[in-house]
Amino acid sequence: MKLIIQIPCLNEEESLPVTLSDLPREVEGFDEVEWLVIDDGSTDATVEVARTHGVDHVVRLTNNKGLAQGFQAGLDASLKLGADVIVNTDADNQYNAADIPKLVAPILRGDADLVVGDREVQTIDHFSPLKKLLQRLGSWVVRRASETTVPDTTSGFRAYNREAALQVQVVSRFTYTLETIIQAGKMLVAIDHVPIRTNPKLRESRLFGSITSYVRTNALAIFRVYTQYEPLRVFLTAAALVGLVAAVVWGRFFILFVQGDGAGHVQSVVLGAMLFVVAVQLAALGIIGDLLAANRTLIQRTLERTRRIELKLGVEPSHYEPGERRTPGRPMRSETITAGASADRPSTEEHETVPLGGGR
Repeated sequence: MKLIIQIPCLNEEESLPVTLSDLPREVEGFDEVEWLVIDDGSTDATVEVARTHGVDHVVRLTNNKGLAQGFQAGLDASLKLGADVIVNTDADNQYNAADIPKLVAPILRGDADLVVGDREVQTIDHFSPLKKLLQRLGSWVVRRASETTVPDTTSGFRAYNREAALQVQVVSRFTYTLETIIQAGKMLVAIDHVPIRTNPKLRESRLFGSITSYVRTNALAIFRVYTQYEPLRVFLTAAALVGLVAAVVWGRFFILFVQGDGAGHVQSVVLGAMLFVVAVQLAALGIIGDLLAANRTLIQRTLERTRRIELKLGVEPSHYEPGERRTPGRPMRSETITAGASADRPSTEEHETVPLGGGR
């Protein structure tokens, strides 16, 4: 069993050494524990610092693609490097790495495919009351949208087994945390959560400039992802609301007409007709969206099977560079990789080896 701990980074040369110093090299239940850094177009010495501190693997994106795309690139590379379980953590050392065994425990027991670390936000001292309230509200919305029970949906400290990692496909540029939970809730992925500890804050978050922009961006992300999976419900609800307003407007005109005062309120008939047309259009969009959602599900299943085939064929990780750490008695990952590093982890005696190169 192999565990890969991945860390998305953007200009983290100062905080990365602290984060790496806390990461474990041994976790009960795993034969190998390796570290992978995803460099999202850093302009500082993030990669050099990572190599100096013994990182096994580096995924180096040419320019900044955003946190969500960096996370997805890390998942893809970890799978191709033979990971059975992937733990994602942040480079700012927000999460206590000593809780990694607790995080992966439900996966090792076979109780979950995806485990999210619950920071128990209400107990974090450096979170303002407003941020705590918004975290609770946002998590409640995501729980409703995903039909899950995850209490801390914005937590980036999480563990995926191979099945969950194969099925998740992030399309958002801003955040992977919300999208992956909603995706997993709609797919055959068992989700669990465990309480975890946090460390003192090293720096301010770089994800958003203000609470207002954070709320706006997350609200749009939630709406977008939920609409992708439940378009019929979203648009039919909107159609019903607009249709109700149209009925009220028409009802007002009817009452006035019965009372003999309808001649001066013909505009109500026009407004009601316009609203009714909008309601019909929204309902039609819901039907079209539902058909597209079915198509998206088929495409996602095709993508999952394509990724499984890539693992069987030993396709190289994209934008991959080897780390500097070398284990006695074992070649570096840059020298050999087992072709066909699939979920059943075949032995090297049964498959030829292929070299790992740069990105595709």
